Amino acid sequence: MQIRFTKMQGAGNDFVVLDETQGRLGLNTAQYRFLADRHFGVGADQILTVRPSPGDGIDFEYVIHNADGGEVEQCGNGARCFARFVHDRGLSGKDTIRVQTKSGVIAPRLTGDGRVTVDMGRPEFNPAQVPFDTTGLTSVQQGLGQKWPLALEEYAPGASVLIAVASMGNPHAVQLVDNVDTAPVAQTGPLIERHARFPQRVNAGYLQIVDRSHVRLRVFERGAGETLACGTGACAAVASGIRLGLLDPEVQVDTRGGRLTIAWSGADTDSVFMTGPATTVFEGQIDIPDTLV
Repeated sequence: MQIRFTKMQGAGNDFVVLDETQGRLGLNTAQYRFLADRHFGVGADQILTVRPSPGDGIDFEYVIHNADGGEVEQCGNGARCFARFVHDRGLSGKDTIRVQTKSGVIAPRLTGDGRVTVDMGRPEFNPAQVPFDTTGLTSVQQGLGQKWPLALEEYAPGASVLIAVASMGNPHAVQLVDNVDTAPVAQTGPLIERHARFPQRVNAGYLQIVDRSHVRLRVFERGAGETLACGTGACAAVASGIRLGLLDPEVQVDTRGGRLTIAWSGADTDSVFMTGPATTVFEGQIDIPDTLV
């Protein structure tokens, strides 16, 4: 089966974008995994699919598959690329669109400087809603937030880290580090991602605070490994830092792929807003084996 695709990136987080507004391609998990493969396919952190509106008041449906082929709830950098794609393709003339994701409705908006701002919705800090199993754990209170001890016996006997848990429609575990360059992301990221206390697995964030309006961040993403940037990870990290009393309402987030701007008032009823780049890299056509399972 031959399909057309667009390769895009947002702060180095890269995507294959598929247009299903005129009909479903009917890809299976193995075929999504093939597309994401950097040796045999196109190569991407996630596969983004554009589908028609599923209902009144919604412009498009946005479906996300990780590099391992699994469908996930949300992808912030992908949302910016999604908005850029539908605008550049002439699928919508609106500057702001309402998009249905697996976890709810988001509203990306094209800005005058070429970047895209996304209303990412309200952060969720209730461990049960992340979800995160706190059975037998005692939290450390800081500011309005909590940090939880997470045992990492597979890393070293007696090892543990303190994490803040949050959901931006997908689960995140954020830990503070002195220097992201020396943080053991490759070693502990996979252990945190698949930790038994996270029944849906988790994105592991490593947050270095430079000052109250500037942070550095690395994220080991669920189903993708470490990526150059993670939009929901940046939102979760900044929102957690604000709850802990460590950050101001607007923060510049430096990832390995570029800079994102995250803004949140700190009020439980208010949304987190993320602003950053979204760029088309190239377009192409690829033959996907029909026999992949």
